[in-house]
Amino acid sequence: MSSERQFRHHMIKEIFEQPRGLRDTIAPRVSLADGLVRLEDVHLSVDDLRGLHRINIVASGTSRHAGMAGQFMIQELSGVPVDVDYASEFEYRNPLTGPGELAILITQSGETADTTGALREAKAKGARTIAISNVIGSTIAREADGVIYTLAGPEISIASTKAFTAQMAVLYLFALYLAHARGCLNQEQIRQHIRELLDLPAQTERVLEGAKQCEALANKHHKIEDFLFLGRAVHYPVAMDGALKLKEVSYVHAEGYPTGETKHGPNALIDENLPVVTLATCDRSDPGSLLRYGKTVANIRGFKKQGGKIIAIASEGDGEVSSLADHTIFVPAAPELLAPILEIVPLQLFAYYMAVHRGLDVDRPRNLTKSVTVE
Repeated sequence: MSSERQFRHHMIKEIFEQPRGLRDTIAPRVSLADGLVRLEDVHLSVDDLRGLHRINIVASGTSRHAGMAGQFMIQELSGVPVDVDYASEFEYRNPLTGPGELAILITQSGETADTTGALREAKAKGARTIAISNVIGSTIAREADGVIYTLAGPEISIASTKAFTAQMAVLYLFALYLAHARGCLNQEQIRQHIRELLDLPAQTERVLEGAKQCEALANKHHKIEDFLFLGRAVHYPVAMDGALKLKEVSYVHAEGYPTGETKHGPNALIDENLPVVTLATCDRSDPGSLLRYGKTVANIRGFKKQGGKIIAIASEGDGEVSSLADHTIFVPAAPELLAPILEIVPLQLFAYYMAVHRGLDVDRPRNLTKSVTVE
């Protein structure tokens, strides 16, 4: 899709490259016919995978948000407990890790100082390590026991977009790989998950068709200085990254928060002056998703009673959310654990167009660098 258009900035070009990045990251590693996920460079035996009793995902910024989504994916599919940590904190808190544990280090560049430091700390304590990086031959890829590359292509803009969705896809692939090794999923179940993964590039293209709606929303809101982003469970990391994108490129204060936690303080902020971006998709085949969806709809009703202005991300065909929200952006219906890959795309677009309408340097935000190589 991106090759057919001319783009003003790297960021918008990279947002539109996400269908290809997902396709290149997923397709070579799966066999639908055999019901298999192949990760040859992980370098962990079946016995190693079966013997794991905990996984630590360590990353910074957007990569950490991918790790937070990966926590839900891995725990749900494989049953292995997963902790997620800030790379900048992991190295200095004497982490209780060691043999029988796995550290997954995520960094787009593969050179992030805090994350490579965390890798060395985990290895020194006897944990096995896997790097997730977008740069072949990067420091972290060389030093880890195994590596899974995101094949998203070079990412130039400082704000990470296509690497983020590829990271989430890779974490899902690893969750399936681990679940199969541990006997948690049979071949037919793996095959169904592969089908759903292979649907993602086309579904992402459909989301990108709504770019004009995101631009119109940004035009309407570009003078507002505060936003609240909300999501539950696996959607909370998307709220976090949607807020981060807005902060990074438009210099607008935005906060990502778990939807159910608003009653513990942030409710006091919600009025007619604070737009509330709410992740409200639903996987109708998932009882847990249905339960959380019902609670989110109840939250939206409460926010409206307070005068809140709601921008909702909802599943296609959802008339209930669209009847309550001031603005609704629809994404294709998807399985609960894969929906974040689609949900983040309109939030990336919104952040981009907010920055454009504010007349800012989208690709090179002030005080930021693409690869943080000093602690």
